[in-house]
Amino acid sequence: MLYELLLPLKTHFSPLNLLQYITFRSASAALAALFISFLIGPWIIHKLRYHQIGEEIRPSGPESHLGKKGTPTMGGIIILGSVVLPTLLFADLSNTFIQIMLLAVIWMGGIGFLDDYLKVVKKV
Repeated sequence: MLYELLLPLKTHFSPLNLLQYITFRSASAALAALFISFLIGPWIIHKLRYHQIGEEIRPSGPESHLGKKGTPTMGGIIILGSVVLPTLLFADLSNTFIQIMLLAVIWMGGIGFLDDYLKVVKKV
């Protein structure tokens, strides 16, 4: 999104010329993903714990699993946001490979959400 919006302005503001280099956009997207995960991660984890969204650990299961009690599930939301938002900001969205990657990531995130939702809310 930023790529398409700002690249035409490179003739008026020369530092925007950096946007044409994939290495600059990749590094910017990586930093944006890091900052997004640091910013929204604790907030989402707090909300998941507040609403007690987590898997129940069976007492008959392995003893090592008992340490996972209270760990919130659906943390993939953080990963999904940290991948999709920087991609939308810094990638060339007209590239077919980017479109396929976004579709695959969102699709797999939806499957993960559905799996966690059915486990936690519906107790399936």
